[in-house]
Amino acid sequence: MDMNSIIIAAVVVAAVGILAGLLLGIASEKFKVQVDEKEVAVRELLPGNNCGGCGYPGCDGLAAAIAQGKASPSGCPVGGDEIANKIAEIVGGDADAVKMVAYVMCAGDCNKAKDAYEYVGPKDCKIATNAPGAGPKACSYGCMGFGSCVAACQFDAIKIIDGIAVVDKDKCKSCGMCVAECPRHIIKMIPYEAGAVVECNSKDFGKDVKAVCQSGCIGCGICQKNCPEGAITVENFLAKVDYDKCTGCGTCKEKCPVKIIK
Repeated sequence: MDMNSIIIAAVVVAAVGILAGLLLGIASEKFKVQVDEKEVAVRELLPGNNCGGCGYPGCDGLAAAIAQGKASPSGCPVGGDEIANKIAEIVGGDADAVKMVAYVMCAGDCNKAKDAYEYVGPKDCKIATNAPGAGPKACSYGCMGFGSCVAACQFDAIKIIDGIAVVDKDKCKSCGMCVAECPRHIIKMIPYEAGAVVECNSKDFGKDVKAVCQSGCIGCGICQKNCPEGAITVENFLAKVDYDKCTGCGTCKEKCPVKIIK
């Protein structure tokens, strides 16, 4: 091979390389994904639990929503006030939000609630609901105490005590995983500073409630009649608190004949 052939081959290879580089450069500019710097900054602040408690598909989804103004800077229940304030500095807006925590609406522990039969099977609430009566507990609305919510909680905020689940509100990050896991839907999100809580979820008539549990709400309406703020109503034989109206005066707790309001 003579020198001219070598030079021509080198020139062709160099030209192809330059052309390929130009085409790649043009393509990268044409098809590049625009990066929102605010979104990136917000994502770096989020804890990365990807628990879904914010209502978005993981922390990436929430970061995008916050950057676009579709979600509040306090949208991450796990991050808390500190993270919310930092995010608000980046995107603007109000970081103030009512802190919510999970609460098990049942006080029917081993000493107060009756079992319909002795259950033999996997200690899992969802599996137990397939047993006769949707579980061994005589109250079909009560906590079964098998701990599916405990297994779902990533923050060790729930324990089974005397046969029912109890939430440590100082550990709860309000991610909502326990709420989604409970097959009887007795775990609710309430304000951390809630003035009153009705520890019952039964919608049965008072007589039927007393037949299976010593501490169930009987729907008598005394709390509703005596609340000075009109913060309690009775629906389907169950008292419910309007947390926006409740001042925590304690009147409902004092008047409740079954002492189910805390």
